[in-house]
Amino acid sequence: MFTKFGRLVVHHPWKVVAIWLVLLVGSFFAPSLADQVSTDQASFLPSRYESVQAQELAERAFDQGDGATATIVVKRNDDQALEPADTERVGRLAQTLQSAGIEHVGAAVTGPQAVSPNKEVQLVNIALIGAPADPVLGDAIVAIRDKARSTLADSGLSYAVTGDVALIVDNQDAFDSALMIVSIVTLVLVVGLLLVIYRSPVAAFLPVVVVGVVSAVSSATITLFVKAFGMQVDQSLLTILTVVLYGVGTDYIVFLLFRYRERLRAGDASKSALTTAVSRVGEVIASAAAAIVIAFGALLLAVFGGFRSLGPGLAIGVIVMAVASVTLVPAIVSLIGPKVFWPSKSWQRTPRGSVFASLGRFTGRRPAIVALASGGVMVVLALGVFGLKVDYDQVGQLPADTESARALEDLKTGFPAGALNPTTVYLRADDGQRIDPATIPAYAQALTRVPGVGSLMPAADGKPATITDDGTAAQINLLLDTSAYSTAALDLAGDDLRRIAHDQAPSGTTALVGGVSSVFADIRDANNRDLRVIFPVAGVLIAVILGLLLRSLVAPLYLMIAVGLGFMATLGATVLAFQGVGDRPGLSFSLPIILYLFVVAIGTDYNILMIARLREEARAGNEPRAAASLAIRHGGPSVAAAGLILAGTFASMLFAGVSFLAEMGFAVSVGIVLSAFVMSLFLVPSVTALLGHAAWWPGHGDARRSSPPAGEEQPTGEPQPEVARAR
Repeated sequence: MFTKFGRLVVHHPWKVVAIWLVLLVGSFFAPSLADQVSTDQASFLPSRYESVQAQELAERAFDQGDGATATIVVKRNDDQALEPADTERVGRLAQTLQSAGIEHVGAAVTGPQAVSPNKEVQLVNIALIGAPADPVLGDAIVAIRDKARSTLADSGLSYAVTGDVALIVDNQDAFDSALMIVSIVTLVLVVGLLLVIYRSPVAAFLPVVVVGVVSAVSSATITLFVKAFGMQVDQSLLTILTVVLYGVGTDYIVFLLFRYRERLRAGDASKSALTTAVSRVGEVIASAAAAIVIAFGALLLAVFGGFRSLGPGLAIGVIVMAVASVTLVPAIVSLIGPKVFWPSKSWQRTPRGSVFASLGRFTGRRPAIVALASGGVMVVLALGVFGLKVDYDQVGQLPADTESARALEDLKTGFPAGALNPTTVYLRADDGQRIDPATIPAYAQALTRVPGVGSLMPAADGKPATITDDGTAAQINLLLDTSAYSTAALDLAGDDLRRIAHDQAPSGTTALVGGVSSVFADIRDANNRDLRVIFPVAGVLIAVILGLLLRSLVAPLYLMIAVGLGFMATLGATVLAFQGVGDRPGLSFSLPIILYLFVVAIGTDYNILMIARLREEARAGNEPRAAASLAIRHGGPSVAAAGLILAGTFASMLFAGVSFLAEMGFAVSVGIVLSAFVMSLFLVPSVTALLGHAAWWPGHGDARRSSPPAGEEQPTGEPQPEVARAR
């Protein structure tokens, strides 16, 4: 199929380029993908979770669904206790903000109750009009910060603004900066590495042009998709999509150019060489892309919408990139011809005595040693998984120099860690009855006695709870001893506090626990469920793809075992790096599932390229050990080059300044290095050589072909004498 397709593309390049130009121009008129981003993690949870039900009750009974807040944390520059003149100055700040006429800013309140017990910190609580994720409130935060700066100038007081909207603003700024940094670093890495590999500026900049086109087309397609299905997009999609397109796209282009150069060296004419390259690599790209799309598509099974929204977006991007790799890229190369490697002349001669030829010969002679050594490396790294801890602290993901993060640190010097994010217990009267106010004090005291609850936050009138005018709902605010995002807070809000709140709720009422800790307790529950479902489903579906490609049951089995081991080794190495050397409290909760999908999908990419080359060499009449030697010799350079480039692109995320992106950049880079340089180059060829013809059971994928299909050439290279003797 790809032979005819390749011939069509190669001989009609201008038509192909014209189609892509039309798609590119059309993408400029599509809505922006950035406008579909949601930063509200709670919005990604299904309504059956208690924290969501609590939020719905808050919206109905207390009109808090759209309520957003900001908090100014004020302290002395010398870290001493606040004096009466200082608290008076803070009071004037609150009055100034309330009377300044700042759009979307309501009441600004402070006073003695807002001064910490140790007198070191005073708070100004500001009500904002609108939903926390509403972009217009970001402008209000900027205005509040400007007004606070001018009011407290030369006062000896320092301030920092935090709260739900301020956190969103700083978070978005951090991710915007991360996207810019990652894009620049990725571009420099891709171009630099390709210049080293091909010594040609044309080949180096070809992926940049293609990925630029694909990025615009895929972003428009993703936007139309999420709007059509009413989906939300997690803010990390934009950054991850950029890296995926550069990494995967460059991989596919490298696969194609390496095979094109190989056929040119064998003496083929340019268009014939390109047609053969598309026919051979097209199947590999299609299968590899299918594996990635299935892996990302498995995210649709997630109950947590943050994961579910990533799946279609990344899958669409990979599909568009794969299509471009077998259409737009061959069309451009068809127009340029061998000048794609200009000014280098290395494409005209086959290198002799290469490193990969030596590695291939050694693997062919000693496959058992190679299999034990490569597998042993991954087993040792995988042991780090036993120390894995999961972190749900979204504030801790921000760069420490953001104003919101600084405010939270200042807050902790005078108030309990959970003061900014109270955990709220709502009481709902059953059957339209009224709540008996006399039962509230005893119930509130029972909640404060739960271990981990620091204190009760009284209502505005000093009472333990706020009760609606119709008496059908009540709200009790609790301050926890620890950060609202800590594991202890999640355990408390999702277990002990809920159990006691439910069991001791006054007769005729139902209790619901809400707040940040409750939300992330439910996100943790959803995350654990998603891990149990998505891991096996993605693995089975990818194994099916491999089985269909190879017509074998044995090869997909050990390939998936190798990929699973690669995932465990990657996660173990990341635990050692961030929890051991880096002293992080844990890895981001979303890292394991994203890492699994990337390592499984991309590791399968390289496995498909190598196993397809092993089959190709076997079909040329080589025995298993000779086929392994030749596969590493001819396929090794493209796997190594692609792995180096892709690892480099993900490593660019280490410069993002956001903890989650740094973790993901490191983890995926390590996973790619293990997949390319350990698993695909050594483990898979050595195990295939050891299994011999049994690797292709029950089919005959390695059966020798008497002649190649029309328009194709047999692989070059005869069995190495050393390998032949080893047989």
